[in-house]
Amino acid sequence: MRIAYVCTDPGIPVAGTKGASVHVRAVVAELLAAGHEVHLLTPRPGLTPGERVPAALGEVTWHVLPAVPGGESAGRERAARASDASVSGVLDELDPDLVYERYALWGRTATAWAAARRVPSLLEVNAPLPLEQARHRTLVDARGADDVARGALCDAGAVVCVSEGVADWARGTTTRPERVHVVPNGVDTARVRPAARPVAPAAGTDFVVGFVGTLKPWHGVDVLVRAVARLVDDDPSWRVLLVGDGPTADDIAALAADLGVADHLETTGAVGQDAVARHLRRMDVACAPYPTADGYFSPLKVYEYLAAGLPVVASRAGQVPQVLDDGALGVLVEPGDDVALAEALAALRAETARREHLRTATRRRALERHTWAGVVERSLALVGVPPAVRAEEVA
Repeated sequence: MRIAYVCTDPGIPVAGTKGASVHVRAVVAELLAAGHEVHLLTPRPGLTPGERVPAALGEVTWHVLPAVPGGESAGRERAARASDASVSGVLDELDPDLVYERYALWGRTATAWAAARRVPSLLEVNAPLPLEQARHRTLVDARGADDVARGALCDAGAVVCVSEGVADWARGTTTRPERVHVVPNGVDTARVRPAARPVAPAAGTDFVVGFVGTLKPWHGVDVLVRAVARLVDDDPSWRVLLVGDGPTADDIAALAADLGVADHLETTGAVGQDAVARHLRRMDVACAPYPTADGYFSPLKVYEYLAAGLPVVASRAGQVPQVLDDGALGVLVEPGDDVALAEALAALRAETARREHLRTATRRRALERHTWAGVVERSLALVGVPPAVRAEEVA
């Protein structure tokens, strides 16, 4: 089957290290693994001159759309619309059997093209982008963005949302709510695996609490730093490993210095997927310290923690309690509460047997429910594409 994978979001460098970039590559890699011919349409490949295409995308045919300038302005919005409009000509030439689009703020053309030609289409929605853009950045043409969302959602043959929160928004936006389905995110369980070493003892060695993701305010990394600062007072063997970079990196470093725990904090900066997997194996416990209970996200980091066989301490926020089986696969704490987070980390460190159990239980859950292969198969089934015949995944 010839599949056009469309990602017109100029904020997603396909070959980059952002979570959205990882998501795009994971889906495309699974489409290729299923034997499909994949054409990738994007205005931002994310490759520097001379840089090699990621191995997972080696068989993809790239179609680079007109670039969209940076910044937040009406001009950028018009440029994003123009870039999206160019999708039509590419699809005319490709004549795909299926259009698979990652919903973008100004992404209107692909689903409209598919609907007009009665080609099956699948729209993947990761966030209520008009709301997110207006809240966290700048949205000049709010009505236009709403119209784009409504049109794309109505024209899509099936809509896949990563969480119930996103699905609620999508159902309230489209006139065809029966086409909206929930398929949470996944993880590359072949790349992300548990460490070969035994779990760390409760005392007598450094104990690493890890976080993976972009360092942004809504990830609550400051709460984690405050929690560990409370623990270091009694036991200097606590360590924090932050895998990622972002706009709050300097603030987090300053906070650690103010609390006297700078020597206990390591930040890797932005790294590739292989490096993320290596750093996960250095962790003894992984953390998702969201500062508020609100959330429509499907947390990629938590799925990575599970695949790495890590005990998880996370905020009771959004979809997290469901992913952690209401605490059976880790510990849930109230959002933004560094005291509760510190207590949970200390208790879990003391329970060596539980951490040994969780290494097996979390890995098993990732394999059973959260592989990218499963995510893509469930999504394609909604538009009548049968599952591929695959070799059994190695545990």
